[in-house]
Amino acid sequence: MKPHDLESMSTDELWSLHEFVASVLARKISAEKTRLDERLRQLDLGDAPHRVKGMSRSRRPYPRVFPKYKNPTKPSETWAGRGKQPLWLTAQLRSGKRLDDFRIQPSSKRGAALRKVETLTKKKSSRG
Repeated sequence: MKPHDLESMSTDELWSLHEFVASVLARKISAEKTRLDERLRQLDLGDAPHRVKGMSRSRRPYPRVFPKYKNPTKPSETWAGRGKQPLWLTAQLRSGKRLDDFRIQPSSKRGAALRKVETLTKKKSSRG
């Protein structure tokens, strides 16, 4: 079929051609998928084509991030300072409060480590 033949076809004829092409494609795709699944079974990869033998897809362990800020009206609502600010904090900041007003006072063990990190951060920023 030449391209100019499509121009001379009616809308109904074009739609019928579209449905025919879609059904042939669906049939061929299904047959190809079946063929590929059989080939994967022959290679002994099982039903999970995305999995490669011997490889684990688990995430690496991340260190625990302690909360740095808390909502004074609901102390159970905390924020670690990462990602998007929670709505309660955004509303408080808009009302004129400062972020440091919501800072959690560190416990004795964590406090020493946090002070050490803050001191190192201040030294780096003062250098330049």
